[in-house]
Amino acid sequence: MEAQMGAPGFWDNRERAQKHIAKLNVLKRAVLPVIAFQGKVEDMGVMAELVGASPSAEREAHEKELGQAVWAMAGELDRLEIASFLTGQFDGNNAILSLQAGAGGTESCDWADMLFRMYNRWAERRGFTVEIQDVQAGDQAGITKATLMLKGENAYGYAKAERGVHRLVRISPFDSNKRRHTSFCAVDVIAEVAEDVDIEIPDSEIRVDVYRSSGKGGQGVNTTDSAVRITHVPSGIVVVCQNERSQIKNRASALGVLKSRLNEKRLDEQRSEMERFYGEKGEIGWGSQIRSYVLQPYQMVKDLRTGYSTSNVQAVLDGEIDRFITAWLRAGSPRHRNKDIQMDD
Repeated sequence: MEAQMGAPGFWDNRERAQKHIAKLNVLKRAVLPVIAFQGKVEDMGVMAELVGASPSAEREAHEKELGQAVWAMAGELDRLEIASFLTGQFDGNNAILSLQAGAGGTESCDWADMLFRMYNRWAERRGFTVEIQDVQAGDQAGITKATLMLKGENAYGYAKAERGVHRLVRISPFDSNKRRHTSFCAVDVIAEVAEDVDIEIPDSEIRVDVYRSSGKGGQGVNTTDSAVRITHVPSGIVVVCQNERSQIKNRASALGVLKSRLNEKRLDEQRSEMERFYGEKGEIGWGSQIRSYVLQPYQMVKDLRTGYSTSNVQAVLDGEIDRFITAWLRAGSPRHRNKDIQMDD
């Protein structure tokens, strides 16, 4: 691919050239770290031979140095292993993450808002760009729905681990009697469809409604009918976008999300595994959660799919969810499927 970049006429088609370079960079980021790590393993082998041949008086110090060098490689090996799991067709794509408050009324709307903040923090930690496409406020507090676009390498590969119902148990700040409440929120994650994925949506199959945006105003956002809601009539899928000032831009963004949702639905139908993506969430209520966040009477976050748990609830709500994601990725790998996942106290 690098040789092709030096061929005559490579830059005649700038768009094609840029796609070529982007693909090359992705391959480099996948391959070069593995090659570099292999070099370190060979260096450790040479060092081990030298330690074995060193005088007895110096061997203990050299063994300690070797052990420290090998231990330092463990984190790098862990990152390479996780990267090897992200091999799905759309794992490298951007992700569209949606939140939907479930059973629990105002308490669940507040819980959806907490998850909204958690995913924003997590995306920032991973270096993803976050675009808020739609947020619908609750009647008294929090939010009822929200849609985020997460842009970055392997955004969908990581974020797809969060698909499902999330359960919160805590003393409700909205209950004057300070009773313990349980709330639910559904998280859905789909991959943004690349331009080269062929999905045609006839105009006759969609209904477009425009209305005035809600939320923070200014700069014409709340003074014109710029928000767009697109309904795909055959499937009943509804997409809303109101983050842009222009109706045209909101329509384009909404169509992009609709294509992504239709692509996900098409993949589900091809695999005949609807439960894998949509059925897995089930009802947004009791008995269907994938993860529980307990703040009272004890503090614990536990993923019910993998068994991984931690008592550092505040860190999780601040966006430190990578361990849950990597545990889920490992659980789905043939190499780890029958292994117990270590618990974190």
